[in-house]
Amino acid sequence: MRSHYCGEVDESLIDVEIEVSGWVHRRRDHGGVIFLDMRDREGLLQVVFDPDRADIFAIAERVRNEYVLHIKGKVRHRPEGTINPNMQTGKIEVLAHELEIVNRSATPPFQIDDKDVSEEHRLRYRYVDLRRPEMLERLKLRSSINRELRNYLDERGFLDIETPMLTKATPEGARDYLVPSRTHDNAFFALPQSPQLFKQLLMVSGLDRYYQIVRCFRDEDLRADRQPEFTQLDIETSFLNEEQIMSLAEEMIRMLFSKVLDVQLPDPFPRMSYDEAMTRYGSDKPDLRINLELVDIGDVLENVEFKVFSGPAKDPKGRVAALRLPAGNTLTRKEIDDYTKFVGIYGAKGLAYIKVNDLSKGREGLQSPILKFLPDQVTDTIMTRVGAETGDLVFFGADKAKIVNEALGALRVKLGHDRGFTQGDWAPLWVVDFPMFEKDERSDRWHSLHHPFTAPQEDDIEKLESDPGNCYSRAYDMVLNGTELGGGSIRIYRPEVQRKVFKALGISDEEANDKFGFLLDALKYGCPPHGGLAFGMDRLVMLMTGAHSIREVMAFPKTQTAACLLTNAPSEVSFNQLRELGIKLAKPSVEQSNP
Repeated sequence: MRSHYCGEVDESLIDVEIEVSGWVHRRRDHGGVIFLDMRDREGLLQVVFDPDRADIFAIAERVRNEYVLHIKGKVRHRPEGTINPNMQTGKIEVLAHELEIVNRSATPPFQIDDKDVSEEHRLRYRYVDLRRPEMLERLKLRSSINRELRNYLDERGFLDIETPMLTKATPEGARDYLVPSRTHDNAFFALPQSPQLFKQLLMVSGLDRYYQIVRCFRDEDLRADRQPEFTQLDIETSFLNEEQIMSLAEEMIRMLFSKVLDVQLPDPFPRMSYDEAMTRYGSDKPDLRINLELVDIGDVLENVEFKVFSGPAKDPKGRVAALRLPAGNTLTRKEIDDYTKFVGIYGAKGLAYIKVNDLSKGREGLQSPILKFLPDQVTDTIMTRVGAETGDLVFFGADKAKIVNEALGALRVKLGHDRGFTQGDWAPLWVVDFPMFEKDERSDRWHSLHHPFTAPQEDDIEKLESDPGNCYSRAYDMVLNGTELGGGSIRIYRPEVQRKVFKALGISDEEANDKFGFLLDALKYGCPPHGGLAFGMDRLVMLMTGAHSIREVMAFPKTQTAACLLTNAPSEVSFNQLRELGIKLAKPSVEQSNP
């Protein structure tokens, strides 16, 4: 029903008869001449209806916004003075010869170009929301990204292989989504949190290079960059070490930005150890565009009488750090209070500060409620260490290291955006040398920082049983603008090492055999050394399109409560369905018993 897309009609088609189909974006009646802006996925096109053609003019008078039309007409130049430079097709228009109303539309729940529609309303009518040009462009760009990534990997010998969606529930970190089996009583499948185990089995199978753009599922608390179902680009290779895998992935991302956005990322990406990232930025995914850093000052405060500082400074698990805000002494008391509330979200009990009004006056040039607790020598040392200058403000965090890192790390990012300390557009980074484990303070058990199949560094294998807290992994994360784009590792390929890791995690041989027996068995049959990584496609597209949430780059996302407003899911199912699955309700409702 078309010869051209609306947005692709240009001056090369002057005097050519064309056919277009699409939606009415806007209708205007100017002194007897009717103008329609026709819209399809490629853009807008102005169509003119002349009253001299009474038959189609009468039809055009009945047309309203979002009607679906099929139009035949001739392309012509727009009259002098009516060119629209803000429109891709703004130099031309189509004089309509034929018009068919393919389908009518009820009044839309909101206007396509209305910027003030709530997200809830847009998600409820997502099929209308997706007609917005910005949404169309994001999904088109996402398609381009997928195509370029596939081409890159195909050209390098990777095989696109699907892995199961119905699999075994395994303890990999987040809660599983469970699917009851109708044919196996009291048994459940799980939706995969990732294809991790299957892609390792593909390496055991000798397939050597695998990739997949795959849906993953995690039942976890949501935020802007999380969804219960999300998409990964999953990559796994055999006989490559971490340097080779990182080089391949880095080249791929540079290619992608160059081809899709015409952006040249640095070559090579900078690298930073996990320990350095946490020390300087309080985060393992630092935004290097923000020129603010945390500075350790615990050694200076160990012996002060102010226990708010000295307590964490003496605690092996504590940290006292400072964050200098250049030209920050202009912050009002209310602004400081607002930042104090902000860090409270991360568990901080307060936010101490010192305003540097005039550094040349020594202590007299400083302003803070905590100065009375700190000797002159201590404040002088702190000011020197953080590089304070007149006009600055210095914030302090003192607590368990985890709380200080999360609170001051988040404050650093917020101050960077609020106060204009963000420089440049793109700042990629590799974070490497991650610890193997982190301890859960509540259960006093070790947990994998990545996942239990990540290989330890060779020198640390012997410490897995005796000193797991000082073992480092062969893991690596790619970070962009403070967002983790992807992460991966060299995997454990020797069964005796895998069992040592399970033991360090408190996983018994019985539990390991129950949950991962198929993998442990596979490792015994000539498993090659292998590794890989996975990129979060939704996050990648979010960054590349400048969207504020991954919901804005997914066609049909869930809300932050994991609900689909469009389909009203999740929803109750009939009693008969539950009975078929062997799931018993205490007391079925009338509706459930009579579906």
